[in-house]
Amino acid sequence: MSVMSAPRTTARPVRPGVVEERPMRNPDASSRAVMTRRGWWLVGLNFLIPGSAQVLAGNRRLGRFGIAATLVMWALLVVTLLFALLAPTVGLSIVTSAWLPDWLGLLRPLPLLIAQGLLIAYAVLWVVLTIDTLRLVRLVKTGGVARFAIALVAVGLLVVASGTAVYASNAVGAVRSTISTIFGASGPTVPPSEGYYNILLLGADSGEGRDSMRFDSISVVSVNATTGATTITGIPRDMPNFPFAEGPMQNEYPNGFEGHGDPNCGWGSGINQLTNAVEQCREDRGTGIYPDAAAQGSTPAIEATKDAAAGILGIEIPYYVFVDMHGFASLVDALGGVDINVVERLPKGGPPEGVDPHDVDAWAIGWIEAGQQHMDGDTAQWYARSRYTTSDFDRMRRQRELQEAILAQFTPQVVLTRFQDVAAAGADIVETDLPQSLIPALVDLAVKAKEQQVQTLELTPESGIDEFAPDYAYIADLVQTTLHPPTPTPAG
Repeated sequence: MSVMSAPRTTARPVRPGVVEERPMRNPDASSRAVMTRRGWWLVGLNFLIPGSAQVLAGNRRLGRFGIAATLVMWALLVVTLLFALLAPTVGLSIVTSAWLPDWLGLLRPLPLLIAQGLLIAYAVLWVVLTIDTLRLVRLVKTGGVARFAIALVAVGLLVVASGTAVYASNAVGAVRSTISTIFGASGPTVPPSEGYYNILLLGADSGEGRDSMRFDSISVVSVNATTGATTITGIPRDMPNFPFAEGPMQNEYPNGFEGHGDPNCGWGSGINQLTNAVEQCREDRGTGIYPDAAAQGSTPAIEATKDAAAGILGIEIPYYVFVDMHGFASLVDALGGVDINVVERLPKGGPPEGVDPHDVDAWAIGWIEAGQQHMDGDTAQWYARSRYTTSDFDRMRRQRELQEAILAQFTPQVVLTRFQDVAAAGADIVETDLPQSLIPALVDLAVKAKEQQVQTLELTPESGIDEFAPDYAYIADLVQTTLHPPTPTPAG
């Protein structure tokens, strides 16, 4: 009878040192010192590498997901920084989807929407991982004081980390909302004309009591499409008998805008009355003259003003930017104010009906004193609008000073620290028909322009312009010489 051998077993004996070898996953729960030390490690790791605490002491699948999400976010951040430093124009093209054809323009905010969603999702994931980390710490097993300190630090780090992600998400959302609100999604992109992007810049007050949008300031910003060199040409709003560029208004007024029409509408020959002539005094409010204006994010009056400015200056002007002076103060305040050297004392306010405009002390609600000033929004607004003690030409100069001061305030530091306020103010007061596809090129040119002096040209008597009978051929030549100065020839 054979003796049967005992069956072999593959079970491995449990080593007594297993608890000591894996203190994160299998700690000695009876030692408060061990549990406290372990708790601090888990909280620190959760902050530095979200998901690592779960890999070491909890649900490995959740931990791996957290680490993967963290690596993806870091990779996206590094790529974003590289684009911002090395190829900002390309980065903006990707963010704004400028490469999409015009018929897919509605999809252009999509990359920013995706980025906003990813940041919110990552903030939520960080909350989940922090709560799970506190569960793994087992606070009741830690030291008496340490359990409160660990919980407090964990919550503080969570606020810093997830709060940063939420803030970044809000900033991205502000960018997306501002771009969608201000810029036309699918407007046509017009190539530079004679090497320049020419943009009509209009300022007007849409506040109470205005029955029409009469422009308080009219200028044309010409940006060199290669160098970013910027020239601002100021056009007096009462310039008479001006010509139009080729188009419907030239057909209406082939000999220039002479103000013929219904005298009850207040038609005059100056640009200031052009809005009335196009919109206020026509039953169709100008849609018969410019039927596509609304579809292109504009109005008949603005399109007529474009044609007027183009006719006066002799250049092509495809785009406009309108600034609502009623909300202008909010933009200046969002930028932290502007620095202006005031050359003469100016009154705030205006005379009510029946009060002599020359009796300034009777109606002035305040004064802007002469000298170097750091102006808030309200003061800057009155500085741009004050007109009863000075000429319209002087007001044009002051408005140009403000434009340059505001441009100077758009520094990276100001934009980063006040970004959401600036974006909100801009969305409230700015309208334009500039397409989103043009944003990258214009931002790139704006960076170049910051390194150069802005050139100004005022169509005033100081520039040899007769304010009552302007020589428009001379003005066109003056503009051409300013934008395209002759190349100096070598001596001899």
